[in-house]
Amino acid sequence: MSEFKYQLTLDPSNPKPPTRDHASHPDSLPEAKKTNVHPKGSSTGDENASIYFVGTATTILEWQGLRIMTDPNFLHAGDHVHLGPGVTGTRLTNPAIDLHEIPPIDAILLSHYHADHFDEQVEASLSRDLPIITTPHAKEHLHDSKEGGEKFTAVYDIDHFENMLLSVAPSNSSSDGKSPAIKVTGMPGKHVPPGPLAVINDFLGAVPPTNGWMIELGYKAGSDFKTGYRIYISGDTLLIDELKEIPKRYPDVDLMLIHLGGTTIPGPKMPLLMVTMDAAQGIQLMSLINPDVTIPVHYDDYDVFLSPLEDFKKAVTDAGWDERVVYLDRKDNYKFLVKD
Repeated sequence: MSEFKYQLTLDPSNPKPPTRDHASHPDSLPEAKKTNVHPKGSSTGDENASIYFVGTATTILEWQGLRIMTDPNFLHAGDHVHLGPGVTGTRLTNPAIDLHEIPPIDAILLSHYHADHFDEQVEASLSRDLPIITTPHAKEHLHDSKEGGEKFTAVYDIDHFENMLLSVAPSNSSSDGKSPAIKVTGMPGKHVPPGPLAVINDFLGAVPPTNGWMIELGYKAGSDFKTGYRIYISGDTLLIDELKEIPKRYPDVDLMLIHLGGTTIPGPKMPLLMVTMDAAQGIQLMSLINPDVTIPVHYDDYDVFLSPLEDFKKAVTDAGWDERVVYLDRKDNYKFLVKD
């Protein structure tokens, strides 16, 4: 097990309250507005895991009593976020649910320290001992530079192709000694295109470094880990050469959550630089990763998104890939089967 940078044991019977005021939270997510299964209609009714779409890049993964949240952003329509020097974005939508409606969770996956993925209200409200898996840059802001009670105490920094194992407490093991586990690996991502602007950004630190994630749901027996379902989350990246390494290492991806929107800065009135994939790059990433199913997220929640979802839908149809994509509205979920 020495391959893992970190190992963390989770106890589904005692998940962390999401907010540090420890106010009463519901035991479960609200019922989904629509439940989706495999787009080819191949459901057998035995799905045992789900992705719940809250909005922008915020999703909640549920499996085997575990609940993992990605990129928590719970601002409402009309709220503003700071995205860099002189750059702001305005939220156009409401999240499916509010932060106080989130049931207890076990961990957060934070792709990068940017306000449209980890807003100020979230940062002020979250429990300080809630495990957060994120970039080294984000750890500096959440742990290293904070003092006293403001410091997040369980931040795990994962760089590209580093990984950690989330194990379930032994009491949850089956009679054959297998216990659920989640392997999380940082994937490459670049929020700014390579070249002179990237060099300038590295100096100014205007746009933070970002991760994608490979999430492998599976079972651990002794020192062995067997993957039962593999999810790739692109994170806020452009289509860069480094992504070509992913299918070499992971030729079989069951599900891809792709961040789209063609995010453009400084903003819609002056769209000078695109910092997330648009429809054209998104369809190229589908071709590169070749996942069984793709779900687009991060495409219409802020006014800096200039590549509408309809453009991606058209590109998918033109490619003949309609049976490979599931479209979730906020408060929808997608159910799937993790094999043992």
